[in-house]
Amino acid sequence: MAFDCIIRNAVIYDGTGAQGVAGDLAIEGDRIAAVGSVSGAARQEIDAGGLALSPGFIDVHTHDDFAAVLHPDMAFKTLGGVTTSVVGNCGMGAAPFPAAAILARSFHPKGQLPGWDGYGGYLDVLDKAPPALNIAALIGHGTVRMSVMGRKTEAPSDAEMAQMKAIVSEGLEAGAFGLSTGLIYEPGRHARTEEIIELTALLRGTGALYTTHMRDEGVGLLDSVDEAIRIGEAAGVGVQISHHKASGRAAWGLVTKSLALIDAAQRKGLDVHADQYPYTAGSTVLSAVAEGGRLGGGVGALQPADVVIASTARTPDWEGKSIETLTAQFGLSVADTLARILEAEPGATVILHSISEDDVQTVMRHPSTMIGSDGLPTLEGKPHPRLYGTFARVLGHYSRDLSVLSLPDAIYRMTGFSAAKFGLKERGVLKAGAFADMVLFDPATIIDRGTWEDPKQTPGGIRLVMVNGQVVARDGQVTDARPGKALRRG
Repeated sequence: MAFDCIIRNAVIYDGTGAQGVAGDLAIEGDRIAAVGSVSGAARQEIDAGGLALSPGFIDVHTHDDFAAVLHPDMAFKTLGGVTTSVVGNCGMGAAPFPAAAILARSFHPKGQLPGWDGYGGYLDVLDKAPPALNIAALIGHGTVRMSVMGRKTEAPSDAEMAQMKAIVSEGLEAGAFGLSTGLIYEPGRHARTEEIIELTALLRGTGALYTTHMRDEGVGLLDSVDEAIRIGEAAGVGVQISHHKASGRAAWGLVTKSLALIDAAQRKGLDVHADQYPYTAGSTVLSAVAEGGRLGGGVGALQPADVVIASTARTPDWEGKSIETLTAQFGLSVADTLARILEAEPGATVILHSISEDDVQTVMRHPSTMIGSDGLPTLEGKPHPRLYGTFARVLGHYSRDLSVLSLPDAIYRMTGFSAAKFGLKERGVLKAGAFADMVLFDPATIIDRGTWEDPKQTPGGIRLVMVNGQVVARDGQVTDARPGKALRRG
């Protein structure tokens, strides 16, 4: 038979953690038709020349909800080998739309969104105008709470809880893959554990997950992990700890104990895992780390030199400058500098230099950890380079150069492992019948190239990226193809 495409002479890493095997791969439509020694003809043949062929990378922690609508080429992800983005993390979801639109302005101050009704409406928008990659949505607890309770700090009334449950139920029925919380952000930080358990219990038996940006990633890390595990156990659902780290110098080293808590939960039979970005700096909105004129909160104690402006809507000359630099420039105290920035730029995003390299490697080695970028798609500013380079950095810097992970294991952490955890059926593996999401790359040269000063750099060493059987990126350039799908649970 004649296939649509055959990739020949590749070293195939199937996404299970198995060693690479030399062979061919045939594609028919949006599916893999055969893997191994493929005979016969094809309408297109690609000679891999001995390069590595792996499943497309699954970015389990993104904030690409609105970028998928506004920037459908998704070049900042596809050029880095990402073929599926899990959106709606940290409690920041795409619906209900009025609350989501407020959030969208922080990431895309110039973007004009079409609007939609609920999570079903959001996924329908993506069906009608597909992006270049696949989108799997989480329900954002913070967006749900904001839409029902505004900025109230008390526990929800029975009527308010019923409204929130209705929104979560709509998202589940629409095909969302889980419920996320952001417990350092407004308004999620006001939610008691019992509120989250009651909402998360709606997921029981569906296969959907509870994912969480925990309440404290600094010196309170262990209590936060305990809370996350307690929520999952009480609700009867799997848990995904977002961007596992110990933030702030006073907390460095605590990850050995937080990893032990995950191990203990797994020994009890609980489905608890985590994701990680491979950098010693994080990124978030400034308002989340500047409270009462001080820097810190749930991300640990920070110094003014540690916090750098990443993006602003109206004052781009502040981008790339630390709070320490701006304090000197303004001739103000730190508290007054923060107040001035937030008054002028309430949606300003920042980069936080707050993580130990030893901790990054400790978390990465642990078998509970998969890979997620947590990139903020603030494309007009100077976003964290993780938006572009996360997966290439793991494969190049941490796997090849530092041997923190073997190449098959590194690939597994961003493909098969992720797909299994999130319930992305027939993705994350290279086998007959699976969807044809894949990346062809050179293990000897793959690397992230972005810097703090110049972050928007395409990774090196990635030759070809396919989504649902169509080429979306080739040799550092995106194509016009938009074959991505709005994925639905089940």
